[in-house]
Amino acid sequence: MTYETFEQIQTGVLWFGVLAFGACVGSFLNVVIYRLPLGLSVNKPKRSFCPQCRKEIPAYRNIPLFTWLLQRGKCAECKAPIPFRYFAVEFLTCLLFGAVWWLWSDQPLLAGGLMLFISVLVAVSMIDADHMIIPVKTVWVASVIGVLIAAFAPRLVQMGESPLVDTWQAGLKWSLLGWAFGYALLQLVVWGGKLVFGRQKMNFSATEGSWYLKEPESDDDQLCFVLDGEDMGWGDLFYRPTDRLEIELSSLQLNGDPVEVDSIVIRENQVEWDGGAQTIEELKSLAGRATRIVIPREAMGGGDPPLLAFIGAFLGPYAVIFTLFTSSLYAILGAIFGRFGFGKHLPYGPFLALGGLTWAFGGWQLWQKYLEAVLR
Repeated sequence: MTYETFEQIQTGVLWFGVLAFGACVGSFLNVVIYRLPLGLSVNKPKRSFCPQCRKEIPAYRNIPLFTWLLQRGKCAECKAPIPFRYFAVEFLTCLLFGAVWWLWSDQPLLAGGLMLFISVLVAVSMIDADHMIIPVKTVWVASVIGVLIAAFAPRLVQMGESPLVDTWQAGLKWSLLGWAFGYALLQLVVWGGKLVFGRQKMNFSATEGSWYLKEPESDDDQLCFVLDGEDMGWGDLFYRPTDRLEIELSSLQLNGDPVEVDSIVIRENQVEWDGGAQTIEELKSLAGRATRIVIPREAMGGGDPPLLAFIGAFLGPYAVIFTLFTSSLYAILGAIFGRFGFGKHLPYGPFLALGGLTWAFGGWQLWQKYLEAVLR
């Protein structure tokens, strides 16, 4: 066996190992995606379990990718369907890790940083898509790690910069600048959107304005405010503790009993009316007919600025500009082809993630070509 042949085999074995590692990480990310929004520990119980029958899954039935295929997307115990998303997350993470190693195997610190970056983006994107929330604390912690990684792998945050200054000081500078720039840029959008959009005021005739609170049907759902048959998720209505849903009433039923009040205010955690209040957890039911409703509105969720800051901490300030531009294009395409409809709430986190990944996998080269054309 020649040295070149041995080297090719070694490279193939390492790449296969990275693919397997990516699938295993994807399996763990599925645990994070399911448990984190529900306030469950990702460590206890240590073994995965079926969301329907709650039985723990033994190790021999928890092989990434293969288990889902062999069991045809069903639980081995209760035969409940296992969403395709579980397989997709494992497969996507596997492919992205493989691509990173293929491109950056000569720089293991940079490759490791990108793998962590990808892991956070995959988990956050899926959580935002399912629940319309971004786990901000997790994103902040990951951002701090990104700043530390930048000191050891400055090339990661300097993609698109010319000339390249490959020092730990430059890595820290560009990471912190990217973090601050990413957060400030989207936070201005959030504040500006609040001033521009403010609150949506709706008036109803005697035959309109029927509403009620709908309990979640599963652990993956959220409490909904249903107005004339249209569901509004709790995460869509309440971004901050100060947000409030104001309802002027023609009738109200609280826990099945009629209550004579002219108006109520619904907050994220409780319902208030003149002379009384009750927490959402204590409510058995709440319904009524409104003459006027004032709904809080936002241009963007409060978790999006920290997410763009996280992307800036890992990839630098140029990536922030590129990500914001491309994510907007992706969101427009998603609204059109996904038939979400303009004016409806759309999770922006997945599009930010897609923009950041586009930069990491070649978008920075487009940026360089653009700058070269402009500076000529």
